[in-house]
Amino acid sequence: MRVLVTPRSMTRTPPAELPELAPLVDRGWEIVSGPAGESPDEDQLCALVPGVDGWIAGVERISARVLEHADALRVISRNGVGADAVDTDAAASRGIRVVLARGANAQGVAELAVAHVLNALRGLGDASTAMHDGRWERRLGREVPDLRIGVLGFGAIGRIVAGTFAAMGADVVAHDPFVAVEGVRSGSAEEVFADADVVSLHVPPAPDGSPVVTADRLARMRRGGILVNTARAALVDQDAVLAALESGALDGYAVDAFDQEPPVLTPLLRHPRTVMTPHLGGYTAASTRRASALAVANLVDSLEH
Repeated sequence: MRVLVTPRSMTRTPPAELPELAPLVDRGWEIVSGPAGESPDEDQLCALVPGVDGWIAGVERISARVLEHADALRVISRNGVGADAVDTDAAASRGIRVVLARGANAQGVAELAVAHVLNALRGLGDASTAMHDGRWERRLGREVPDLRIGVLGFGAIGRIVAGTFAAMGADVVAHDPFVAVEGVRSGSAEEVFADADVVSLHVPPAPDGSPVVTADRLARMRRGGILVNTARAALVDQDAVLAALESGALDGYAVDAFDQEPPVLTPLLRHPRTVMTPHLGGYTAASTRRASALAVANLVDSLEH
């Protein structure tokens, strides 16, 4: 077997020295590594993919053009929870399975979402900037037990976020169209936004690409609310979120998910009350280890069965 490995977190270290790749090394499979510590572009992928049976993939875009060069490929195993970067129609037409490392990064993403909320409630970034500039400025903060927090999506990540805020004393309402909500109050998507001080997004994009955060839903939130998006850029109507920030309806927008990396800095992303992080959600030592190990296990299982 020949296996292509392209996630940045897995190419910084020689394959023989990465414990997560040991199941491939032990089987005597040949490992083809992408550029060390970098996400390969389309031309590089076209050159790398011929002759490989399996592919452990990261955030790089896997286009139909790339898959045209995949003359032996049977499985793409992502070290993440989404397949947005993969042309799944092109993969299916060539009989290539796409498998995901579901849940591997849940703890890291959930912790980042909680951190974004707490940062927004206390204005930590602004306070630090002011003090670095020699200014002593204090803003009256808010405490979690005073808040109503909406969680849209109750998968592995949403459950941790909801449970964390419930344990801190917040009034939490959650919605998921596919998973039963337990331990916190369940409501419709509209009820998640209704009178919410905070909404945290943990759902995949709609099949038709339409945003789930619209002007109508933002208008249901309490004035001065906080929106946190550690899921997908396509979930939000950027114009609606920008208008809400400019009017004061939203006090802050925190985002860790972008259409491309690094992102084009749109008016929304440039807004002074938008806080951006560079896709840090699953970028922890523990999440990276889990995602890498699960991607390898999924690949081995798919190729051997």
